[in-house]
Amino acid sequence: MSIFKENESFSNLHHVEKALPIGEYEYCDFTNCDFSNADLSAYIFLECAFDNCNFSLATLQKTAFKDVKFTNCNLLGVNFQDCDPFLLEMHFKDCHLNLVSFFKLKLKGITFKNCNLQEADFMEADLTDAVFEHCNLSRTTFENTILEKADFRTAQNYSINPSRNRMRKAKFSKENITGLLDHFNLNIE
Repeated sequence: MSIFKENESFSNLHHVEKALPIGEYEYCDFTNCDFSNADLSAYIFLECAFDNCNFSLATLQKTAFKDVKFTNCNLLGVNFQDCDPFLLEMHFKDCHLNLVSFFKLKLKGITFKNCNLQEADFMEADLTDAVFEHCNLSRTTFENTILEKADFRTAQNYSINPSRNRMRKAKFSKENITGLLDHFNLNIE
């Protein structure tokens, strides 16, 4: 049986020792919680905030994140592609998102601020109006990705092939423009 929680705060929860009951959580705050390796399948989080939480290798099969904010969280290896896509909206600040997958997700307006996104997978995702502010995108994959109006002006270490992605009106800085030319095997000095 699933539960409904609204406007509650959860702190120092360790999901392995005491599981968060499956259910719907609205306007809830989670601080210093450990969900690493947890099965959070079919949970619903609506306008929730996660601060300093660990989601590394968590299972998110049909998990709903609707207008959810992650701050200073560790999300190593999370497959967001398994989440419920209906009204999916997430924002990340100061998070570690190495080896995550957003494959084929519609993430219009998603924001990443001061995040580490090394080896992340954005293949076939819709990142229209996305913001990558001061993010490390080393070895991140963009393939058949919609990047229209996306902001990469302060992003670093990206390698994006303009001929394999939709990039109309995307924003880039002059200093990091080489990340758009890597695939053409040019010598730029």
